[in-house]
Amino acid sequence: MGWVGRQRLLGTILAGLLAWAVPTGVVAQSDGPPVTAAIAEIQPITHVAKLSATVISPRAAKVSTAVGGLVESVEVDFGDKVRKGDSLIRLDRALAEQEVRRAEAAVAEAQATLADQERRLTIAERLIKRGNIPQNELDARSAEVRIASAAVERLKAEAARQREVLKRHVITAPFDGVVARKATEAGEWVSPGASVIELVSTETLHVDIPVPQRYFPQLSGDAPVELQFDALPGKTFSAEQVALVPVSDPTARTFTLRVRPKAAGVPLTPGMSARAAIHLATGNDGVVVPRDAVIRHPDGRVSLWVVQEDDGKQTVSERRVELGRAFDGRVHIVSGLDAGERIVVRGNESLRQNQRVRVVDGAS
Repeated sequence: MGWVGRQRLLGTILAGLLAWAVPTGVVAQSDGPPVTAAIAEIQPITHVAKLSATVISPRAAKVSTAVGGLVESVEVDFGDKVRKGDSLIRLDRALAEQEVRRAEAAVAEAQATLADQERRLTIAERLIKRGNIPQNELDARSAEVRIASAAVERLKAEAARQREVLKRHVITAPFDGVVARKATEAGEWVSPGASVIELVSTETLHVDIPVPQRYFPQLSGDAPVELQFDALPGKTFSAEQVALVPVSDPTARTFTLRVRPKAAGVPLTPGMSARAAIHLATGNDGVVVPRDAVIRHPDGRVSLWVVQEDDGKQTVSERRVELGRAFDGRVHIVSGLDAGERIVVRGNESLRQNQRVRVVDGAS
């Protein structure tokens, strides 16, 4: 076979391969790149106030001693977790125990005296019936019984007081918490009212947010609050409002909003720093689109791509817009777009004017 014949054979083979690879009826022209679209909607416009916050304990106490005495032992250390009623500090009890025994002995003596006075009164009541003693003798013995009875009650109260003083030589935890500081050691003398232990509760911790007073009129009880903690990077927690203290700090011009994470088991500790985002209603509505739809250009222009449909073909047109507030992953479009228009959210990085596209997701 000559050179011309080989060329003709090769052309025939290529034509057959092309006929096999492209079935009849397949359109070569593409419908354009796939994009995701959304509908511009009228929604309430909110303002997100981003503020610093601090994790605080709902209960913190400088535990004090009600009695003075020598510290016998300190039974906890810095960082220890304690339960309500656990022993924290023990004072030397020797003298207090002696006082209890003395008071109890005085009660016993007074009770014996009362019993003797009651016996004498009983005898007098029998003798008065026989006329053997005058009435004033009976009255005197009756008064002696009343006096002795009152003495018993007074000494019982003193004994109860001494037992309470002895009991207070053991200083216990007033609530569940963590020891934040020790203020004394064994061998030291403490006076009544002296702080010996600082205790901080770690249950149901709160987050206090100092809020500028200009936000007070906009803050409602159901305003959404989100928290991020520096110790827990990359995580955001929804929070619920616990209390709003409308008393402004006269120096900082702030009031306090107290919140707590809605999720249980968030690993927090008092003093931890946090960042809060409070979503405040502005009272206005406007055209809102997803944040991803907005394209910012190096020359300062801001635009987005609007999807248009004509004879079943979908194309895009660039639209310059003016932005308002950004909130919750959305942006308020002040001008340049009407509600109900369809805009490209994803796949808008390299589009061209009047380019044909294929909407594969989102509103149609």
